Amino acid sequence: MHALVQSNPALSLLIGGIAIGFGFGFLLQRTQFCAMGSVSDMVMFGDWRRFRSWMLAAAVALIGAHLLEAQGLVDLERTRYLSARINWLGAVGGGFIFGIGMVLAGGCASRNLVRAGSGDLRALLILMVIASFAFAAIAGVFGQMRVSLAEATALNINDTLGSTSQHLGNLIASASAAPRAQLRLTIVAIFALGLLAFSFSDATFRSSPLHITSGVGVGLAVVGAWALTGMAQDEFADRPVPLEGLSFVAPLGSAFDWFERATAIGLPGFAAASVFGTLLGSFVGAQTSGRFQLQTFVDVDDTVRHLFGAALMGVGGVFALGCTIGQGVSGLSTLSAGSLLSVAAMIAGAIAALKMMMR
Repeated sequence: MHALVQSNPALSLLIGGIAIGFGFGFLLQRTQFCAMGSVSDMVMFGDWRRFRSWMLAAAVALIGAHLLEAQGLVDLERTRYLSARINWLGAVGGGFIFGIGMVLAGGCASRNLVRAGSGDLRALLILMVIASFAFAAIAGVFGQMRVSLAEATALNINDTLGSTSQHLGNLIASASAAPRAQLRLTIVAIFALGLLAFSFSDATFRSSPLHITSGVGVGLAVVGAWALTGMAQDEFADRPVPLEGLSFVAPLGSAFDWFERATAIGLPGFAAASVFGTLLGSFVGAQTSGRFQLQTFVDVDDTVRHLFGAALMGVGGVFALGCTIGQGVSGLSTLSAGSLLSVAAMIAGAIAALKMMMR
C-alpha cells in the first residue's frame, strides 16, 4: 500500500480522501454523531451518550495515531498540532468563538456538511459562509490581526522548556527531565485509558451500539487520514504533502476554491477531497434511509442567527486551528496541549451559548 501511494501521491490522496470522507459522512448521517449536539444533550437533557461517543472517537484516534507512529508510518511531530509555539490565545479565544458559532448555526462544520448532503439548503449556505470567513481569517481582512495576536501572545516552549513539541508527554518530560520516549508512551496510555473508562463507565452508553459504533467509526476515519497522508510523505517532492487528520474549516475553503478554480489548481488535495467525500456519503446515507428532504430557513431571524454563527465558526476555527473534528479528534489524537485548550474552549463556548438561548 505504501508503495502504491508513493507511486502517485496526488491521485491516491484524491481517491483516499473521497473514500474516507464518504465513510465519515455516511456514518454521521446514519448515527447523528455531532459534537454540538452532544453538548446540547448534556446541558438540556442530562444525556451524556453523544458526548461519550465523541470522547470514544478521540480515544480510538489517539491509540491509532500513536500505533502508526510506533510502526514508522507517520511522524506526528510534523503535524501543525505539535509545533513548538503554543498559540494559547488563538486556541482559547478562537475555540470559544467557534463553540458559540456552532450552537447558533445548529451544528459544527462537519455536521452542517452532513446536513447539506441530506438536503438542508440552510447548511449549504452556512458552509459557504464558513469557507468565506475562514479564508478571510487565513489571508484576508482578519489575517493580519490573527498573525499579530499570535506573534504577541504565543508561548515558545523551546525557549521556556527546551521542548520542540507541545505533545503532553514531551512537555512533562522536558519539565521533569524524565526519559522522553518512555514518559510519552505512559502519558498516551493514561489519556487513552482515561477516555475509554469515561466513555464506557455509563451503562446507558454501553447498551447503545449506535453511539459506540459512531465513536469508533469517527476515530478510525481520523486514523485512516493520518495513515494515508503519512504514506504520501516525500521530503523531496516539489510540493510536500501535509501530514493531516480530518478537519472541516479551512478544508471547506479549499474545497470551494477548487470548485471555482479547478482547471488552474489541478487535482484537489486530501482536505478538499475529504469534504467532497463527506458530502457524497451523507447524501447516499440520506437517500438510502429515506431521510433526504429539502429544507430552508424559517424566517429572517433564523437566517441571521445561522449565518452569524457560520461567520463565527469560520473565523474561530482558523484562530483555533481546527473544529470539533479537526481539534476535537485529530488534534487530540496527537495529545497536543493546544488541542486540549481549543476543545475545552469550544465546549465552554457552546455551553455559554446554549444557556443564553435557554433564557
